[in-house]
Amino acid sequence: MTDWSTVPQPLGESRWSFPSPERWPPSDLIAVGGGLEPATLIGAYRRGLFPMEVSALEGQLGWWSPERRGVVPLTGLRVTRSMRQSAKRFEIRVDTCFREVMRACGDPAREDGWITDEFIDAYSALHDMGWAHSVEVFDRQGQLAGGLYGVRINGLFAGESMFHVQRDASKVALMALVRLMQNTGMQLLDVQWCTEHLASLGAIEVPRAQYLALLAAALGVLQR
Repeated sequence: MTDWSTVPQPLGESRWSFPSPERWPPSDLIAVGGGLEPATLIGAYRRGLFPMEVSALEGQLGWWSPERRGVVPLTGLRVTRSMRQSAKRFEIRVDTCFREVMRACGDPAREDGWITDEFIDAYSALHDMGWAHSVEVFDRQGQLAGGLYGVRINGLFAGESMFHVQRDASKVALMALVRLMQNTGMQLLDVQWCTEHLASLGAIEVPRAQYLALLAAALGVLQR
């Protein structure tokens, strides 16, 4: 497994601004509109926000910060014997096929799919600039079996989505991500909402204010 030691390229100023947390409404949806330019995306993650379309508003772009935020404590990932056995069948790679991972995560056949071509282009641009990363799981025949992608800023990894086409492949990708984060001194693995599946792997919910405090600490970690 390779590392992700790429130094991100500098960003300019975003043409959009976000409200400060004291002005956020008591809901998961904080703002609507704007665009997916690199500076806007990274600025949003630094403030505890992430983008996703708002289906109730005809697909307009929304900026979200769940009141109950899902995180995976790096010492709390639940690794079963089955997952350990599955890991032996796969090879882990990092950043070798980012766009392919995103396309698999955005498969229209998946329930509640939201990853459009616009998102793929935007995050691929972040990847090219060293801000977004993928963890990929390949089988012994060299076929992509699963993976995940997200955004790294200092000690934060903001997980966006994961997929699998072979049993346990996405779980193995998550195991590899946590190991990478531990090996590079990172602190915070954000998974947005704590789904039942993620909870079974060790994800927990924290109040928004606590998440913002954890985020501030993670952003203060020097990247290595």
